[in-house]
Amino acid sequence: MGNSEQPLESTRQRLDKWLFFARMAKSRSLAQSYVQSGQVKINGVVVRQPSHAVKPGDRLEISFERMDRVVVVKSGGTRRGPYEEARLLYDDQTPPKEPSDRLTLLEQAMRQPGSGRPTKKERRALDRFLSDSDGSTD
Repeated sequence: MGNSEQPLESTRQRLDKWLFFARMAKSRSLAQSYVQSGQVKINGVVVRQPSHAVKPGDRLEISFERMDRVVVVKSGGTRRGPYEEARLLYDDQTPPKEPSDRLTLLEQAMRQPGSGRPTKKERRALDRFLSDSDGSTD
């Protein structure tokens, strides 16, 4: 048996563990609560058991508070590593988000340049511009 072959146990993994290792949930207990509340579908079927085993090729539809993701499991993880390592566990097939007329909370909080009340820097620039133009007209 070569090093490239995986034992049978590592080809299947608990769903909550996989969500945690793939950085879809911040903790394993949070992953368990997501699964139990019916926010995860495996191959189109809602699964409510965190111990359900996922295997490479399974299609997961995850609908969390701020993200809806569609991923295909590539392999099981061995630990919760950095994002670059977790990214290798799945193939992201999330459809692109369609543009909507509603602004996100972040977009609502950010002011577009030139809109609303001027900043102190913009006010100074405006004062310089107006004083220069007033001096040249006399």
